[in-house]
Amino acid sequence: MKLYHSSNVSVTKPDTIHSRLALDFGKGFYLTSILEQAVSYGRRFARRNQEAWLNVYELEFDPEEWNVKIFKSYDRDWLDFISACRAGEDESEFDMVIGGIANDRVIQTLDRYFAGEIDVEQTLGALRYEKPNIQYCIRSQVLIDKCLTHLESKKI
Repeated sequence: MKLYHSSNVSVTKPDTIHSRLALDFGKGFYLTSILEQAVSYGRRFARRNQEAWLNVYELEFDPEEWNVKIFKSYDRDWLDFISACRAGEDESEFDMVIGGIANDRVIQTLDRYFAGEIDVEQTLGALRYEKPNIQYCIRSQVLIDKCLTHLESKKI
């Protein structure tokens, strides 16, 4: 499967070390299968007068061999997981987490939830209308090393 990662640098040897902690699915190397999403994200670097790179990879793995968590929708399980990860309280040991990205509209809803302005049901009600843009967070360096191959890096 072809996956994309946008950055302000060419990333030929991905790792989990350079990831920030309190992200959607925790510390890991984030990718998407949606080219348009990766290019759009990469353009944010260009708007900040930085270089913008689209890094392309091939992921070949058997999900049965790894500890993988898949979120199919913006549901209570996803919300609880995102909340724990963003609070730095996730202690799960998943090799990879796959699910919806918190895009701008989703982030606005989550911010209101985290601020206590809306409750769980209101949050899930608002998210029900959002179509998830899929992201892959590889949290295991071993999975990266064994299953992810860099194909190319090109400036956006």
